[in-house]
Amino acid sequence: MKNLTFAALLVLGLASPALASHCPMDMKKIEAAMKTAMLDDAKKKKVMELYEKGKAEHESGNHKASEADLAEAMKLLGI
Repeated sequence: MKNLTFAALLVLGLASPALASHCPMDMKKIEAAMKTAMLDDAKKKKVMELYEKGKAEHESGNHKASEADLAEAMKLLGI
């Protein structure tokens, strides 16, 4: 029983980083969309502010906040 519990915890522990966030994928989507975005300057500025904030949060390990800011940026871009 102890071996089974240990194995389950090990599998979950190894899988957690892979499931932790999708921030890098969101950042790539934003980068691609900004190349063809038809937004006014104010919205482009807001998207880039959210992108930079989300990127910094991701790099510092605050993935929940990063995902929220990147999601808001994607919403402004319509993606």
